Amino acid sequence: MALEQKSNDTGPTPPAEESIGSGPKKTAQRERTTIEFPYSDLDNAVVVAKGVERAGGTACALDQLAATLGVTISGPFRSRVSNARVYGLTENAGGQVRLTDLGRAIADPAQEAWARTQAFLHVPLFNAIYVHYRGYKLPADKGLETEINSLGVSSKQADKARQALMRSARQAGFFASGEDRLVLPSVQGPGTRPLGDAVPTVDDAQRRNGGGDGNGGAGAGSGSGGGQDLPFFVRGLLKSLPDEDTDWKSEARVKWLEAAAKCFDLMYGGGEGKITITLTKDASIN
Repeated sequence: MALEQKSNDTGPTPPAEESIGSGPKKTAQRERTTIEFPYSDLDNAVVVAKGVERAGGTACALDQLAATLGVTISGPFRSRVSNARVYGLTENAGGQVRLTDLGRAIADPAQEAWARTQAFLHVPLFNAIYVHYRGYKLPADKGLETEINSLGVSSKQADKARQALMRSARQAGFFASGEDRLVLPSVQGPGTRPLGDAVPTVDDAQRRNGGGDGNGGAGAGSGSGGGQDLPFFVRGLLKSLPDEDTDWKSEARVKWLEAAAKCFDLMYGGGEGKITITLTKDASIN
């Protein structure tokens, strides 16, 4: 696999093809989403967080949460609980749902407005769109779906991702100036910075990575190293990596690397050209 930097934009990479069996026929490889996003909106995640707070304070069992919400443990219920994690509101393991610091803040009426902005920015896809279009108008639906697809969402899921993004942006207050642009609401949180493991705002991230005054990295905890010291986009990319023993096809790796290059462009800027990822077939493999 080779990395090649070019000054001209050659456009989107065509779908990869993969041989099936030993026959000569080929079929387009199924797209794999490489950036995390929720299937439901922010309001649904807030309901889950507030349900945990009512059921157990900071943590409860799945059956306790279901009873509090007046539902049964089912596929849709589990999906809602999973989406609350994507927004950074809960940690889910061993049949338990535990509120993060951000989840506790969103369950507090005095902090909810601020916490909603942080929950929206916690979603890797939503954060990437916010950074890319900050100060600019959002494109029409199809154009936005194309951008979402380029960030690593499969084309079949781009419409669902766009709808979740638009609803959540409205629910987090990002459309106060109109639904054609994302504007960070002017709300203050505890200490004017995110709590615990909540994702830094874009301004926080830029100060940290731009060589600021040394006080950046708000919300990263004690600064003892590890994943929280990495830029947000990098953490999101690393989370999307498959397990070590997974049969990860070369074409899917290219897709992941392309998403990484796109995220680096959005996060850092200043590139002198466009990075393209090419897959070179081994001549010894028939």
